[in-house]
Amino acid sequence: MAASSRSGSGESSSGKKFWLLGGGILLVIALYTGGWFYAASALKTTVLKAIAPGNQAGVSGECSDIEFRGYPFRIGLFCSKIDVDDNVNGVSASFGALRSAAQVYAPGHIVWELDSPAEIRTSNGLSISAQWANLQSSLATRLKGIDRSSTVIDGLKATAVSSFTGQTISFDAAHTEIHLRQNGADLDGAISVQDANTAIKDWPQIFPKLSASIDLTVAGKAGLIDGSDPNGLNGANGELRRIVADIGDGKVMTLTGPFSFDEQGFLSGKFKLEIEQLGPWGHSLKQAFPDIASTVNTATKLLKALANGSDKVSVDLVVDHGNATVSGFIPLGRIPPI
Repeated sequence: MAASSRSGSGESSSGKKFWLLGGGILLVIALYTGGWFYAASALKTTVLKAIAPGNQAGVSGECSDIEFRGYPFRIGLFCSKIDVDDNVNGVSASFGALRSAAQVYAPGHIVWELDSPAEIRTSNGLSISAQWANLQSSLATRLKGIDRSSTVIDGLKATAVSSFTGQTISFDAAHTEIHLRQNGADLDGAISVQDANTAIKDWPQIFPKLSASIDLTVAGKAGLIDGSDPNGLNGANGELRRIVADIGDGKVMTLTGPFSFDEQGFLSGKFKLEIEQLGPWGHSLKQAFPDIASTVNTATKLLKALANGSDKVSVDLVVDHGNATVSGFIPLGRIPPI
């Protein structure tokens, strides 16, 4: 009789342990599932910030036909279309299908792809349409938003139209890369384009086909990477480490130096401009824009004189609140505000 009682007590204890174990497993699954969907929602917010940075209070983004996939080991977000509205700055944009993903063990490292077309419209009458063959990006996040991002675009073709002036500008590039990162409080940026063409409708072909790269730092503007800095570039300053424009056959132009923007968006800076193959550069410009051939000839002779007849020229390019001059006294023209 006593043995039977002990057996019943053992079975009861085993049953309690089984239910406790089962309840614990269910609780872990519930917590994991809740965390997965929270991470998926954070993934959506982060990717939308990367696509259209801006003041969070004024920007809303919508994913059409949104789907979360990959549970339980991968976090995936799929949308058939992206719509973004910036009510503060009067900008609206739409993009094609979005595919993004992150591993559960590294939710802060996100990769995403975006399909064309893209349509961007502003309240000042500017509309931009763009298409591309492939757009892929990756980004890393931290507590203060996006830490760094890299974007690669193949076969980009874009057209900008102003309804106020009727002007149309077209741009295409075989390959484009954009790399941004927070460097303490500063923003580091590196942008490159290969085989790029720019054309203005009803104008001569001013710009030759070129490859170009930009490497710069903007002081105190790390928040520009995800829009958490509401002030943009107005009032900012930084260092242009290098801009290089190459139109082939050794015709290379390089620009370096510190820069700043005032509160109205006008550029100031003292840059070092280096031009290799000055004669061929002038010849290319005269072919592209024959109406300014005499101006190009005068500028070429002047620059060669400053370089003691050499075809490699190095001069100071000074910009004072949008007014550009060579060495501070030879006027070049006025640069409009950003």
